[in-house]
Amino acid sequence: MKERGCDPHALDVVALCQGGGTLHGRWPLSGMARLSTCFCAASDGDATWRARGWLVPVLGGEPEVWLELQGEAEVPLECQRCLQPMKEGLQVQRRFRFVRSEDEAARLDEESEDDVLALPARLDLQSLLEDELILALPIVPRHGVCPEPLPLPAAEPLEEAAPAPNPFAALAALRRPPEGT
Repeated sequence: MKERGCDPHALDVVALCQGGGTLHGRWPLSGMARLSTCFCAASDGDATWRARGWLVPVLGGEPEVWLELQGEAEVPLECQRCLQPMKEGLQVQRRFRFVRSEDEAARLDEESEDDVLALPARLDLQSLLEDELILALPIVPRHGVCPEPLPLPAAEPLEEAAPAPNPFAALAALRRPPEGT
């Protein structure tokens, strides 16, 4: 949904924040090519999102520009335990502070726990949401309890192996006094 000419694919962040605006909507997961590479199957689902911008006044300076992004999606992944498809719910809620330059963003990002980004001329919210959903993916996706028991390997008959030679037997023989002494 657009608010007063705000295009979420080419968002003027400052204009949104000056009006204390909010945008929301849904985007098909199939339109998020980088995220889709992680799926085990095609997805016909959507990512729902909401973005809210505001300004924080600063004494003797320019107000700080802030954007909060929330999103959620259910994505098809492969369980790494049973290798069966599964649905994983992803949720993101991040706050970003925008500053005028990359140098300032890098400096403030080191000093602060906040996420600091350089203010672009136009921000693509869909790309930002896609980035955050990728970061929210589990490192090792797996079911809490796999739907089917894991197959056990077929039991092979054990052959009796000849005992391995003891590497210290030769040393023990050297320590014994010679026979006949």
